[in-house]
Amino acid sequence: MEGKLAENIRALRKEKKMTQEQLADRIGISRQSLSKWELGAATPDTEHVVRLSRLFGVSTDTLLLDDAPF
Repeated sequence: MEGKLAENIRALRKEKKMTQEQLADRIGISRQSLSKWELGAATPDTEHVVRLSRLFGVSTDTLLLDDAPF
């Protein structure tokens, strides 16, 4: 699941034409933390998954699951 979550965060960020810095600022984390999430080296906690889903306008299932429809 982590690999798919990392791919989904990166894909949604790029779809919204945001830099890592911009997204990190919007959800209140460091760019380095976001980079680790996108690389699959770390996983966001539940609070940040919810923030990402709201920001991107997708469900948490879409972020977390392999069959994300975007």
